[in-house]
Amino acid sequence: MRRVAYFFGSAAAAGAGTYVVIYLYRWQWQRAILCGVLLLVVEVMLLGIVLLGRLSRIEERMRDADRRQEDVLARLREKEARPAGDRFRWLEEPTSRTYVFVPVLMVTGVLLSGLAWIVQRIASATARPTAERRLAGRLAVLAAPGPARDADPNGMDDPRGIDELDDLPPIGVGARGRRGRTARVLVVSAVGVTLVGALVMGLADLTQTREEDAKNSEATSLLLKVDMRGTNMTAERESLAAHQLWERCRDSTSVPLNRATLGTLGDGLFAGVVQPALTDHDRMRLRGCLEDTGLDRTHLTVVGIGDADADDD
Repeated sequence: MRRVAYFFGSAAAAGAGTYVVIYLYRWQWQRAILCGVLLLVVEVMLLGIVLLGRLSRIEERMRDADRRQEDVLARLREKEARPAGDRFRWLEEPTSRTYVFVPVLMVTGVLLSGLAWIVQRIASATARPTAERRLAGRLAVLAAPGPARDADPNGMDDPRGIDELDDLPPIGVGARGRRGRTARVLVVSAVGVTLVGALVMGLADLTQTREEDAKNSEATSLLLKVDMRGTNMTAERESLAAHQLWERCRDSTSVPLNRATLGTLGDGLFAGVVQPALTDHDRMRLRGCLEDTGLDRTHLTVVGIGDADADDD
C-alpha cells in the first residue's frame, strides 16, 4: 500500500511540477500558483508518509525491546524465587541412577585430555624440521614481495630505505570500492547540478522580457470567446466579464498600449484591437493573461490573433 501511495504521489508531484513550468512559460500566473500549491501539498503528503513509516518502525522496535525486557525480568524473578535446594534436584531423586554417569564421564574426559597432551608432546619432540622446510618452500610462491631497499655500495642493504607500511598507498578491494563510490557520487552530483542549472537558465530565457524588432503592421487584432457557467448568464454579464478581463490584461505587455478597443460580435464572441502591433513575446504574454483564471465561473479563450493594417476593415 505504501508503494502505491509513493507511486501516485510521485506521479502527482511530477505532473504538478511540469505544469508549473508550462504555466510560467505561458505567463499564466494564477494557474502556476495553483500548481505550485498542489506540488507543495503532495510533497508534504509524501514527507508525512515517510515520517509515519519511520515512527511505526520505531514504535515496533520499542515494543520488541519492552517484550524482551519483560521476558528477562520474568526469568530473573523465577531464578530468585527458586529455592536453593532445587539446584541439584537430579542428585536427590533416589529412583534415578543415571547421576553416576556424569562423574564417570568427567573423569574419562580428563584422562583423554591428558592422553592427547602426551601424544602431542611426543610428536613435537620427535618431529623433524625437514617437513616444515619443505612446506615453507612450497608456500614461498604465495608470499608477498618484500619492501623496496636502497642498494648499499658495500653490497649491504640499507634498512633506512625500507618504506613504512603506513606510507604505502592503500591497495585493495575496499579502497577501489570507495574510490568507485566517490567517483559515482561526483558524477551524479555534477549531472544533477548541470540539469538544474539548464532548467533554471532555460526557464529564465523563456520568461524574460527581451527587446524584439517592431512589427511593420500598425495593430494587432484578437478574436475572443467567453464561456460562463451558471444560471442567468446573460449577454450583458458576458460583455461585462470580457471587458473586465480585457482591461486587466492591458498592462501585461512590455510596451504600453495606446489604443485597446473591444467590440461584441454576439454568441459570446468579441473582437479586440490593440495598437501598436505586438511582438511575438507580447502576444504570448497577452494570451496568457487573458486565458488565465481571473474571474469566477468565467473562462476566456483566444480563438485567433494576427496583425492588422490601417486599410483593413
